[in-house]
Amino acid sequence: MTAESPDRTSTTHQERLTLPWWGWLVALVTAAVLALEAVFGLALRPVWLPFAVLLPLAVLLMIPLNRLRVAVTGDELLVDDARLPVAVIADVVALDAEGKREALGVGSHPLAFVVQRPWIGTAVQVLLDDPADPTPFWIVGTRHPVELATTLRRVSREARAAHSS
Repeated sequence: MTAESPDRTSTTHQERLTLPWWGWLVALVTAAVLALEAVFGLALRPVWLPFAVLLPLAVLLMIPLNRLRVAVTGDELLVDDARLPVAVIADVVALDAEGKREALGVGSHPLAFVVQRPWIGTAVQVLLDDPADPTPFWIVGTRHPVELATTLRRVSREARAAHSS
């Protein structure tokens, strides 16, 4: 690799949208209440059986919520298993909580690609310029919207400059 050509595969931004501690607490308390209901309502024997089944089941159901990854490499935006070439990005807008609510509500489009978590208040809106794709924009939840938007703009600009030369 020469000094003029940037590394197109290095990750320039990466974050994992994990579930907050209180989400785990809510899941475990809900499972414990359901187990108690089963014990008292069905008079189950042995008493520990509903707890032994429902508490691990609650943990197993919560694990996928911790796996969502948002990353920007030199040539792609990766959101979980979705990939977007940065060359088709027209603009990126960092959204605060109110902007996210507007973009997902009244300002939404039925063909928009949306990946968000309700416990993450901020997001970015990635506007696309791809005539072959009917998707007008992506909305991606992130805890660092300004950093992600800045990185996407920079990488997109570099990709278009490299493509045009």
